[in-house]
Amino acid sequence: MTTKRQQTMAKITRERAVREKREKKLEKKRAAKAERKALAELGLTPEMVAADPTLAPTEPTSDALLDPHETDRDDGSVAGERVVPGL
Repeated sequence: MTTKRQQTMAKITRERAVREKREKKLEKKRAAKAERKALAELGLTPEMVAADPTLAPTEPTSDALLDPHETDRDDGSVAGERVVPGL
């Protein structure tokens, strides 16, 4: 019978780096989606904003708008998030 080999710290570090990279990428995608949604609500297209940067919406002032756990109701589940039934 073989024994289970202990996971090395290097492997744990690599996996953590990959997980953090994925989270950062997902956060970046969410920010881009929120920006596109804000532009659409204002009736602007990305091409219009690229031509005239003064049309770009300003940064949100409320931290509630930046909550990564708050969804637009059209986001799928996110890796690492727990779904609690009944909430």
